[in-house]
Amino acid sequence: MKNLEGYGEVRLPMMDVHLDSWLREFGPRGYEKVEAESIEQLLDILESRYPRLRFRIRDETGTLRRYVRVFVDGQDVSGTTGVRTPLTGAREVDILHSIAGG
Repeated sequence: MKNLEGYGEVRLPMMDVHLDSWLREFGPRGYEKVEAESIEQLLDILESRYPRLRFRIRDETGTLRRYVRVFVDGQDVSGTTGVRTPLTGAREVDILHSIAGG
């Protein structure tokens, strides 16, 4: 919950967050329930709960890493709004770490 001036307590969107198998090595093993206004806030919360996730999803500037994809209710937001993506009305966030190879 968040206290917004003039509106009292406002409930933030509660969503299920799922990490792929590689990222689960550093974070939650299954779905994690998180209340957040944006992808940036969601990642801040996950990194505070699971410090080993730090710098695996975002780089030192806070930008999503090149090989990380974030899906909000099935829509890839990695290349568009990225960490600034609002989560109003979102129910599920999937974070995937793709494998690069040659």
